[in-house]
Amino acid sequence: MNESTLPSLRLKRRSFLKSTGLAVAAAVTGSGGRDARASDHPRDPAALPSDLVSMVNILQGTDSTPVFSRGNTLPIAARPFGMAHWTLQSRAGNSWMFQPGERRIQGFRATHQLSPWLGDYGHAVFLPFSGNIKPEPGARASSFRPEESHLSPHSMRLRLLRYGIDAELIPTERCALLTASFSKADPGWLFDIPGDETALCQPDESSHSISFTSTKNQGGVPEGFATYYVLQFSEPWLKFELKALKGQSSGLVYFGGAARTIEVRVATSFISFEQARRNLTLELGTKSAETLRKEGATVWNELLGRIEINGGTLDQRRTFYSCLYRTLLFPRIWHEPAADGTMQHRSPYNGKVIPGMMFADHGYWDVYRAWYPLMTLLFPERLAEILQAWVNVYKEGGWLPQFPCPGYRACMTGSLIDSIFGDAAAKKLPGFDLATAYAGLKKHATERGNPDAGYGRRGLEEYLKYGFCPAGLVSQSAAETVDAAYGDFCIAQVALALGKRDDAEMFLKRSQNWRQLFDTKTGFLRGKTVAGQWLEPFDPITWGDPYVEGSAWQHRWDVPHDMDALFEGMGGKEKVVAALEQMVTMSSEFNVGSYGDEIHEMSEMAAVHFGQYAHSNQPVHHVLYLFAAAGRPDRTRFWVDKVMNELYTPDAFAGDEDTGSMAAWYIFSALGFYPLCPGKPEYTLGQAYFPSSTVHLGQGRSLHIEAAKPGQLTTKVLWNGRAVNASTLPHTELMAGGRLQFFS
Repeated sequence: MNESTLPSLRLKRRSFLKSTGLAVAAAVTGSGGRDARASDHPRDPAALPSDLVSMVNILQGTDSTPVFSRGNTLPIAARPFGMAHWTLQSRAGNSWMFQPGERRIQGFRATHQLSPWLGDYGHAVFLPFSGNIKPEPGARASSFRPEESHLSPHSMRLRLLRYGIDAELIPTERCALLTASFSKADPGWLFDIPGDETALCQPDESSHSISFTSTKNQGGVPEGFATYYVLQFSEPWLKFELKALKGQSSGLVYFGGAARTIEVRVATSFISFEQARRNLTLELGTKSAETLRKEGATVWNELLGRIEINGGTLDQRRTFYSCLYRTLLFPRIWHEPAADGTMQHRSPYNGKVIPGMMFADHGYWDVYRAWYPLMTLLFPERLAEILQAWVNVYKEGGWLPQFPCPGYRACMTGSLIDSIFGDAAAKKLPGFDLATAYAGLKKHATERGNPDAGYGRRGLEEYLKYGFCPAGLVSQSAAETVDAAYGDFCIAQVALALGKRDDAEMFLKRSQNWRQLFDTKTGFLRGKTVAGQWLEPFDPITWGDPYVEGSAWQHRWDVPHDMDALFEGMGGKEKVVAALEQMVTMSSEFNVGSYGDEIHEMSEMAAVHFGQYAHSNQPVHHVLYLFAAAGRPDRTRFWVDKVMNELYTPDAFAGDEDTGSMAAWYIFSALGFYPLCPGKPEYTLGQAYFPSSTVHLGQGRSLHIEAAKPGQLTTKVLWNGRAVNASTLPHTELMAGGRLQFFS
């Protein structure tokens, strides 16, 4: 399914149930430009664990289909937050471009895909070959042995059995070195140029380089947008030809002669060919494969080393570092170095080349809950850059984005960038223009935008008029209402940080609007008509409108900013605990509701034994921590531990991973605390998963965490030697460093 086939109101990521088995075990290697900020690296690299990158399984979550998700991820080789991602293509013309069970690949693919539900843009594919070749993707595919390959974040090495070639791809931020050691005569390289007749291809025999543009885009880009590629071969070619195929062209570069090693250095740019050549010079130059491989391993080990864990099983450690790797891929860097060394970018919002930084490809609906709070803890300097990029979006396009991919895209509900800035303001994160961010937040919360184009709140006029989004007038009305109310709470935090007390009071009052949809009789949030009547008939296991990707059960708890009021409305904490226990132990049955058929989130919920707790999707990710908020931390610890043991492995997730969101939940829960309400500078306590762990916070500060005895639940928590009787710890205290101990 591509975006053009999806409902215009909001993109719904859908699929049907299909049972598949993980066919391939990952084989990873720890072998060893401005790839990451110096401030991202809190310690002397010599003191870091030397081989954490070897713990990462980049195949985690890839055994997915359009009908059942175990992550819906790609095996990505890249530098952290890299502008260019590189993967293996086994299926052309398909967002599920890599299938681990197929054991054949059509080439190495440069990709910018955030999610298969949103599609790729600006991609290209590269394949070494020997002898004669049919350029069609299916006809040219070669077998490889995944179990003998070395697939890691900093290097993909494999043998193409059909052609007798040992191939390797080594990524940098915007480029890659591809090497091919041929065992047969007549070596060659193939590259695909997706797109229409507007794509350019310019071979230059004198410099044995080829430049081309990729113009195949899925939306979210300005008119005339292209991705620029420059290929620099290690020797002159014997013959070059360009063949037109359906929907693309293929370039065939023949070198002839005996078997040997031939390299191609590939640079990408969103600005120009000139910029791509500059990127190639700065990032690749004439560096050897060994040098680039070691550089990549060092960068990854430094960032992965921000958290050190001790103990646990090998699978548990691999799961942890594979999840941490997933949190360091998105959003992607969109800026590129100008001739004077400063950063510039082609704006995906107005098409102009503009000084300054930009990031792209992040789904706020997915990541606001855990990814952004995790970055305030692990990489606050990098997060400040990302937030400034979102401020730059407002300056360039006039509105803050709803789901930047890479520019304005309409996807899911709400304006959850409110949470991102609200959390940063509440935690007093420096380094970005908070005042301009507030102008953008206030604009989309008070002025009509164009939600179908990816900016502004859906149902804003109705929300302001009635205090809620009425069913029948606003699609997914209950979900839009609670997202708006929570968003208003978060905007209030920004207003308070700026001293705008009148605005803060106004937004805080609006943040209570969710109460209009709370039915005291049933204890659920429900859809309501403009006449004030509840939608009937009501069955809390029915999915779809007025909710999104869930039912009343999953959306019952969607007011993290006002839980005390929700608890009171449900009859008090004892009844809340009983309702939570019912949710995780009841039947996983469901009605398809307005969806009309079984979407993949339903299937994934039904596949595991957690009742209506659908960990496969983000709306419930805070729910298990509500036990602690309601006075039963023991039940939080029991259920979180169960989820971590049963729904996360080195190979798979419980559902769509979504650019670090599912992984960030695991990282927080392994450390023993979770941001129940982003926008409040505190964390709800659970229990540490590993016997001990250390978070290196920078500037000589560290957070040391010790767990209860293996297999036992925590009964007492100490913070710097004093008993913690509350269910939360403040962000400021954790950031100052100290010792957090969980005792059984």
